[in-house]
Amino acid sequence: MCSHQAGELLLAETAAAAGTTSERAQALLQVLRRVIPFDAAWIALADPLRSKYSSLASADLDDRVVDFLSGPLTAHDIEVVGADRERPPLSPSDLPFAAEEFPTWSDCLIPAGIHEALTVGLFAHGGRYVGYLALLSGSRQPPSPATRRRFGRLAPVLAHGIDPMRSLLTTVRLVRGATAGTVFRRDGRTEPLPGLHGDPLLAVGSPVLTAACGRITDGQVYSSFLWPLGGWHAPDGHARVTVLAAPDDVPAVLGGVVLLSPVHDLHGLTPRELEVLGLVVDGCSNQEIARTLVVAPRTVAAHVEHLLVKLRAPTRTLAAVRAEREGLYVPAVPRSSRREPGRGTWGP
Repeated sequence: MCSHQAGELLLAETAAAAGTTSERAQALLQVLRRVIPFDAAWIALADPLRSKYSSLASADLDDRVVDFLSGPLTAHDIEVVGADRERPPLSPSDLPFAAEEFPTWSDCLIPAGIHEALTVGLFAHGGRYVGYLALLSGSRQPPSPATRRRFGRLAPVLAHGIDPMRSLLTTVRLVRGATAGTVFRRDGRTEPLPGLHGDPLLAVGSPVLTAACGRITDGQVYSSFLWPLGGWHAPDGHARVTVLAAPDDVPAVLGGVVLLSPVHDLHGLTPRELEVLGLVVDGCSNQEIARTLVVAPRTVAAHVEHLLVKLRAPTRTLAAVRAEREGLYVPAVPRSSRREPGRGTWGP
């Protein structure tokens, strides 16, 4: 086996290795240097929704250069030359104008002694833009066609190595039977979750997503609750909503994952009893529950008595604990917000 083949095999093993995204990125640069010589390198995660890049790792670049490359001027230059699209690796010699016309080169790379580069956008399976890699050289000689081909062939391996969704998908596997899911961002937007369809319940601004994000904001790493389908009285049953906080090695803008799955055991509780149980979990008294649901206090007392029996809980406190532990909590939503996106309005 030739050295290039051995290096490419080691690169694939490194991309598939455990560890954090940053650790893999740094290791990938070290191995890549055996396959494609370079004087310096920079690899970054892309945030396409905000046209921003977060530095993951670098080789032989000082902090000033890395900070510049992570800034808005470089993001703008990458977009202008089309290096953020699926295409073969790009060199300044490929451009119809001088590299000096771009601030990244005139203000940063050339003063640092960099005169050539080979760059590529990194795309995961399905065309999802993951990141950007620049191999930099002090030579003025453009990269050879063989180097370009080799770099282009390795780009999908590198993309897999730094894909932040890998960590999120690892947490998703903890939830069996998930039918839909989304990644929610701390800036209020969402991203698709590879391998799962979306759902109107998980649309931006939906009360389901708002409740899920609130759990992450409260510091919960894992939580689960129920959501009524087809109306507030759940004529179509309930969906289980599972919320998983993002692992530490993904970009800070990604808050976590929200998944929908079927509900298998409600312990015989009716939709109204589940609604009352949710308010019990929230610490409401019978009087407060009666005002919230616009029913008589004696009706609430009867519901509470029934749910205590079904949960085999001698006290309200124990019932609340069991509800949270077994995912039987239905969040209280103001009546003005009781609208299920794409499925009609809630009942009274």
